[in-house]
Amino acid sequence: KGPLLGLDPGSKAIGVAGCDANRLIATALEAITRGKKLAPALDRIFALYDQRASVGIVLGLPRNMDGSEGPRAQSARSLAANIIGRRDVPIALWDERLSSAGVERALLAADTSRARRDEVIDKLAAAWILQGAIDRLHAPR
Repeated sequence: KGPLLGLDPGSKAIGVAGCDANRLIATALEAITRGKKLAPALDRIFALYDQRASVGIVLGLPRNMDGSEGPRAQSARSLAANIIGRRDVPIALWDERLSSAGVERALLAADTSRARRDEVIDKLAAAWILQGAIDRLHAPR
């Protein structure tokens, strides 16, 4: 038991979400801008990880629709390796196919402006990914 951090790795930003200690509800936290260097983003991820007393990370793995992995999945795996290289924390890779598309549809249905969608999509996609993972943890086996 314990809170988890969810990450949606993007080329421009890393969406971050967190859940409660009972792993019932994922909440969007923020989008961390990715610069030329990854270190500042990792610093912020671990600051959030520690503030929330997290016990693990769920990292979105962007697979292709046929299940294969392309450059975006390789980038996510590289991010996982960099996180573990910085600190040995449990990381679960979660198939995130259509997470951004699902969030985008929900925002469009809510008549959200393009500027607002661009502002929140990364962190909401992270919450979508984390919620899927924690729902799976609670599913009957």
